Amino acid sequence: MLRRSLIVGLALAWSACAAEGQNYPNHAVKIIVPSGPAGSYDILGRLVADQLTHRLNQTFIVENRQGGGTVVGTKAAIAAEPDGYTLLVGGLSNIIFNAGLYQPQPYDALTGLVPVALILNISYTLVGSPNLPFSTPKQIVDAAKANPGGIKLANAGVGTGQHVMGAAFQVVTGTKMLDVPYRGSSLAFPDLLSGRVDLFFDSTPAALPYIKSGQAKGLAVLAAKRHPEAPDMPTMTEAGVPGFEVDAWIGIFAPAKTPPEIIALLQKHIADAGPEMKPKLANVGGELMEVPSRELNARVKADYDKWIKIIKDAGIRIE
Repeated sequence: MLRRSLIVGLALAWSACAAEGQNYPNHAVKIIVPSGPAGSYDILGRLVADQLTHRLNQTFIVENRQGGGTVVGTKAAIAAEPDGYTLLVGGLSNIIFNAGLYQPQPYDALTGLVPVALILNISYTLVGSPNLPFSTPKQIVDAAKANPGGIKLANAGVGTGQHVMGAAFQVVTGTKMLDVPYRGSSLAFPDLLSGRVDLFFDSTPAALPYIKSGQAKGLAVLAAKRHPEAPDMPTMTEAGVPGFEVDAWIGIFAPAKTPPEIIALLQKHIADAGPEMKPKLANVGGELMEVPSRELNARVKADYDKWIKIIKDAGIRIE
C-alpha cells in the first residue's frame, strides 16, 4: 500500500511538472545580469532575452543587479523561486572564480544553480608593451625564471578575470612576476603602452585595437585556435607554453530544482537561436559555444575544479 501511494505520488508530481513545462512561460521571465550595462554579460543577456521573447511569445526582461563583483546578482538568482521565471547570466567570474576568491564563500553556485546553456566564449590575449625586449611567451617565461619579480605584470584589479589569468599563467609556468593592480583595464593600458608595465592579460576584443594599431605587442591568445581577427598571432601552445588554454565562457543558468522540462525547453530554443546569434556574438569579438546539454554539468564542474586549484595555488583572496 505504501509503495502504491509512493508511485501514485511520484506520478502526480511528474504530471504537474510536465504540465508546468507545457504552460511555460505564461508571464514575463527575468534574466538577471550580475553586472552593469554594456559589458559582455549584459550583451549576452539582452541577446538571449530578445531571442527567447521572439521564440516563446513571452517577454524576457534583463535586470542588471550590480554589486560585490557579481555577488549580489548571483545570490539573488540562487535565492529565487525555481520556477523558470528567474534566470541568470553566469560566467567564470560569478560561477567559479568567486568561490575561490572569497572566504567564506558568498554562495555555492554548483549546488544553487543549474546550467541551461554555455553560449559565448571570449578569449584572453597576452599583450606586451611596445618596447618589451621579448617576442614570445617562452622568452618571457625564461626571463621570469632567471629574474623572479623582474617583469611587471598589470592587472585590472584584485579578483578580476585579468588578474586571475595573470596569476594562472604564473602558476602554470612556475614563474614569479611583479603584480601591478589597476582599477580597470582602461587605466592599465596607458601604462602598458608607455612601458611602465611590461605585460597585461585582457580579453581579446579589448586588446585587439591596441595590437592592430601597433601600440602594443600581441604575444599569444589563450585559446585552442587562433583568433580570426588576428590570424598571425599564435596560440599559447604554438608560442611554446602548452597547457594554458582558456575558455572564458558565459551562459545562462537557472536556480537549482527548476523543472527539467523548463530547462529542456529553454535549451532547445537557445540552441535553435544559435545560427542567428553567431554573427552577433562575433561582432563583440566572441564565438558561439555549442556544448551538448548532457555535458553541461560535467563541463562546469571540471572548470570549477581547475580554476579553484589555480586560485588557491596563486594565493589570490578578496577580503
